[in-house]
Amino acid sequence: MNNSFPKWLIPAFAAFLFILVFSSRLFVKIESGEAGVQYDLVAGLKVDRVYDQGLKIIAPWNRMFIYSTRIQEDRSVMEVLSANGLTIRAELSYRYRPFQDKIGYLHNEVGENYHERIIIPEIRSATREIIGKYLPEELYSSKRDSIQTEIFDLAAERIKGKYIELDAVLIRDVGLPDKLKQAIERKLEQEQVSLEYEFRLTQAQKEAERQRIEAEGKAVANRLLSQSLTDKILRDKGIDATLKLSESPNSKVIVVGGSDGLPLILGNN
Repeated sequence: MNNSFPKWLIPAFAAFLFILVFSSRLFVKIESGEAGVQYDLVAGLKVDRVYDQGLKIIAPWNRMFIYSTRIQEDRSVMEVLSANGLTIRAELSYRYRPFQDKIGYLHNEVGENYHERIIIPEIRSATREIIGKYLPEELYSSKRDSIQTEIFDLAAERIKGKYIELDAVLIRDVGLPDKLKQAIERKLEQEQVSLEYEFRLTQAQKEAERQRIEAEGKAVANRLLSQSLTDKILRDKGIDATLKLSESPNSKVIVVGGSDGLPLILGNN
């Protein structure tokens, strides 16, 4: 019997079958905003090799672990104690992402659930530690921003050692018992009224001081002027003024030498 079946079809069919069965393991697609690290069954995890976005071909017995490198956001709600022992409900939001070039180390030391194992505990720990140094009313004042910054700085420093970057921490809401909240709001309102009164009082004092200085200046000027106006100067001034009036076209009679030594002007207006 003449066998016309090509021998090359057998390995080709085997290769096709192999690709068909293991295609999901051979081809790995890494989307934009992602990076991957490969675990080699023989050599182990390649912590220094990070794969960028695109289609990758790997051995079917190896595995690619893919991480998002975009900034991610989450929220955390917790109860913390203030400096005076009162329970405060704090709601925070935070943004984070892994260091792309350190994904291999992150996967090797922490794993894919790094958010639950590292970020959440460190955020909660830093929040309790920082808020525990302040009174509840300070969270309603200008210190709220500085408290927020302190929480971020402490948590970011701790998380950084785990190959994760903390981008921001924001205090969204602070929950207090209604009576305490109302008392704090009344206190802050009274402080604002007091500050406004002090501002107005300061402005009034400044205005009074300005008027006093202005009055003193005028008094000194008048005193100097009075001392400088002698009888001779006054007569000279009077003569000058009389001569200017004599140049007027209106009819008049000028008599030189009055009782006070000044000219007299007689005539029609």
